Amino acid sequence: MYSRVLKSASRIALLALVALVPVALSAQDAAKPAHKAATDDTLSRWDIFAGYSYLAPIGSVNVLQGNGTTASYTFNSINYGAIVSATRYFNKNVGVELDYSMHPESNTINDGFYNLNGGLVWRFPSEEITPFIHILVGADRVNGPFYQVQSYKWGPSIGIGGGMDYATPFFNHHLALRLFQYDYSYTHVNYGAGVFGGRANPKLNQLSAGLVYHIGGLKPPPPVTLTCKAAPESVYPGTDVIITGTAGALNPKLTATYTWTGTNVTGDGANAKVDTATLAPGSYTVKGHATEGIKPWMSADCTTNAFVVKDFDPPTITCSANPSTIKPGDSSTITSNASSPQGRPLKITYSAAAGSIQGSGNTATFTATEGTPIDTINITCSVSDDKGHSASANTSVTVAAPYVPPVPKTSELCSITFGKKTQPIDRVDNEAKGCLDDVALNLQKQPDAKVVVIGEENASEKGLNAAGKKAKVGVDHAAQRAVNTKAYLVEDKQIDPSRISVATDSGDAQMARSILVPAGATYDSTGTKPVDETKVKPQSRTRAQAHAAALAAAKEKKTASKKKAAPAAK
Repeated sequence: MYSRVLKSASRIALLALVALVPVALSAQDAAKPAHKAATDDTLSRWDIFAGYSYLAPIGSVNVLQGNGTTASYTFNSINYGAIVSATRYFNKNVGVELDYSMHPESNTINDGFYNLNGGLVWRFPSEEITPFIHILVGADRVNGPFYQVQSYKWGPSIGIGGGMDYATPFFNHHLALRLFQYDYSYTHVNYGAGVFGGRANPKLNQLSAGLVYHIGGLKPPPPVTLTCKAAPESVYPGTDVIITGTAGALNPKLTATYTWTGTNVTGDGANAKVDTATLAPGSYTVKGHATEGIKPWMSADCTTNAFVVKDFDPPTITCSANPSTIKPGDSSTITSNASSPQGRPLKITYSAAAGSIQGSGNTATFTATEGTPIDTINITCSVSDDKGHSASANTSVTVAAPYVPPVPKTSELCSITFGKKTQPIDRVDNEAKGCLDDVALNLQKQPDAKVVVIGEENASEKGLNAAGKKAKVGVDHAAQRAVNTKAYLVEDKQIDPSRISVATDSGDAQMARSILVPAGATYDSTGTKPVDETKVKPQSRTRAQAHAAALAAAKEKKTASKKKAAPAAK
């Protein structure tokens, strides 16, 4: 009686499961906000399920007894069991599932089922509710119902089932509740022939519930992208252009394949190069193609930026002369600095508008040979490369006339005045020191120079009458002033007396003039009269010194007179 009831209940559950399919399909089109269809962004790629399982087998085994009779033993329900499964979805609806359930035997009923199955699964997701059905095949390890005699045996099984999941917000919407899962399967097991053997074909009704954890997502991978760049963008023939490809959205576990097309391009990896040695000047591009592993549909193309192959630039040159000014017969070194922007071989030559120039390479020698004009001579430095490009630069050398030094000339230095009431009339006073110190300094700076000191006296000192005739011969103040001035330079400034000449002229002033005569200069003595220094002696500079000298002279004169009169007295 119990077996029939359970059999009927299992058939009803199976019919209800089949009926879920159109209900789930229609739920996707329903306009209710609570059951909006899920998108690939939210659907899981993996579902891991674990939960409680109840098993109600329907069937019995005819067991041969030891006394030769046959008895029938019925499989009993197992209230405590567990189930785990892992499902991998290929798209929104279809996936494959592997599950394992166990319902251990009981000492009181001696039934036990261990199921390992795999197969296809179909789900029909909405925003919160996800019905599913699956078809599974596999093997069951079944313990017989005959207590402690029939041991576990493996047998094939096939079944169909389904259930319903409810999405929760927990764990960032990764956790769902499996409200129920019902599976109906058919199993065949053979316990062998003979006593306590037998065959069984139980039909299994399995009801489960538990938790589902969603892993991953079904959002399709982004399309493969490929960008490529040529660098540098401008080159001269012979410089390689490097092509760099950058692919995006590639699976790092798969090997990407690159191909490149273009003139003189080589390389089969992410980088390639273009040999420009034989390319004509112009603009070029390279095309690239990248494929992800063995998936030709996962590919992308690119075209590089245009790069330009340029013609070679002409060389450059600078030119200079050292020295830039020479005398006839002398030479100047011409230096050039030539270069090629692309390092091409260079040849340098020189030419001059006059004179002679010899040399090659970076230097040459210009000579102002006989007949070279006294003028600025233009010199040209020229350079050419192996590609026929050339350049030139100019410099110049001035050929100057030989230097003729100027004839030295005499120059008048400062003058000193005499006749002050506070000073003897012909003597050098303190005010004259500044002037004479300057004269001494000029002589010290020019060791070969000489000085002419010219003394003068005014008309009253010369004793002239109204007619300009000398009325009375007195002291030669002009000569005395010249001699006194020389004495200061010799005695106080240590000037060699041979470098100082003294003279007088016809000037009408109480003064002494100083004339500097450099080496090589000629002094014009016209209008002057040399002083006889054997007759005119230098005087002391101060009144006290003059008075003392006068007293000494008077004393000496008196002594001399006494000596002369002494013999006459005898």
